[in-house]
Formats: sequence, C-alpha cells, structure tokens
Amino acid sequence: MGEQDEDQGMVARRARPPLTAAQARAMTAGLREAMDDVRRSVAVLAARVRDAHAARVWLPLGFASWQAYCAAEFGISRAQAYRLLDIARALGTINAAVTTADPSRTRDTDTAAAAIDFGLSQRALLAVAGRADDVAALITRRLAALTASSARGPEPEAVRAIVHQAVHDVRIATAAPTEPPANPAVADGRRAVDQLAANVLAVGELMLEVAPGYLSEDQAATRLALLCEEIGEPLDRRLAARRFALTGDRRALRGTLL
Repeated sequence: MGEQDEDQGMVARRARPPLTAAQARAMTAGLREAMDDVRRSVAVLAARVRDAHAARVWLPLGFASWQAYCAAEFGISRAQAYRLLDIARALGTINAAVTTADPSRTRDTDTAAAAIDFGLSQRALLAVAGRADDVAALITRRLAALTASSARGPEPEAVRAIVHQAVHDVRIATAAPTEPPANPAVADGRRAVDQLAANVLAVGELMLEVAPGYLSEDQAATRLALLCEEIGEPLDRRLAARRFALTGDRRALRGTLL
C-alpha cells in the first residue's frame, strides 16, 4: 500500500505542468516576501526580548531567573534563552548606533514597533554579539562619512548596506588569526597592504567630496571622469577607492588597487 501511494505521488509530480515565467516570478515573489518576514521577525523578537529582560518579567510570574522563565513559558533550553539575549543586545547596540546618527529613524514609542529591520540573521548577530561595540563604531564612522559627503540624509538602503558591511567586517576580523605570521616576509607584506588600504581610503574620501555617496556608480563615473583625465589616473581605480571609502570593504579594490 505504501509503495502504491509513493508511486501515485511520483506520477502526480511528473504530471504537474511546467511553470510559466509569470508563475515562476509570482512564486519567487512569495518566497522573497516570506524570507523578508522572517528577517523582520528577528528585529521584533530582539526588541521584545530586550524589553522583557530589562523589566525582569520573570519575577512577577514567580520564576527565579530568566532561564527558568524561558524554560517554563517557551520550552527552550538555558543556552537558547541566553542566545536570545545575545541577539537582542547585539541588535540593540546596532540600532543605537544608527539612531544616534539619524534619530528620525525611530519615532515610535513602542520598542518592538520601532525596531529597525536591517535584514540581519540570528546567526550573523550571534557571531558579532561579543564585539557589538566594534560593529557600532564602524557603523557610526561610516554613516558619518556618508552623511558628510551627501547633500541629504543617507537613504535607508545605504544605511542597511553599511550595517551589513560592518557586521561582515567584524565577523571576518573575529575569524581571522590574531597572532602575527611567523614568516617576516608575510608580516611585512601584510603591513604593506594595510598601509596601501589606508592610503586608498584617504583618496576615496577625497573622491566622495567630488562624487558624494548618494550618487550612483554611473553618476559618480561621470563626475570623476574629467578629474581623472586631468590628473592622469584611471577612472576605475578612483571609483574603486570611492567604493572602499563608502563600504570599508577591501574587496572593492580587487583587480584595481589590490
């Protein structure tokens, strides 16, 4: 009987007509919406966890601790209970860095309603939980640079990109070995690359004065083309330096300056 049901299921799957392009696009849109909902729920959950823990919600309900409260009310382990706190604290620190740069982003008095959705996963937040202050410092510095180079406040997508890049950079730095390489030549090479990156960052900040961060890559290229021609520098290098100044990501320099 089981084999017959399985055979019928396979026949049904084979008989299913192929999707049209329009149907595939609609299905993809549904998947994207569901994924966005999951990411938004992380921000709301983190805000509610932060508020509940700050209010010591377990005491009026007769629990001795946060972990006992979470175990009884939600059926989660001690480790999961404290992971929720790590996520909440990391996202709270990131939120604070962004809202300090632009207080208009949170006007709602309800913390959960005002939670900013940066599309960060729980895994990403857990990975930087121990270095959330470093993430916040990167965000603050990069938002300040973007704001200074812009005639208006940074667009939400630009802020989101800066937050994602800061989290990425700290995750990579956390995973990287902290001990200096044993080979002196490797150590010298690393120092040279670091110095080159610092020099390129300074150039990139100058490029942002000519082509502010709110301009698209094509618009920036139009503005920088004449300058590059006058100083005899390849346009692609100066665009790469500008991208590096905006993001702090050295991958922006691959194939041009690094």
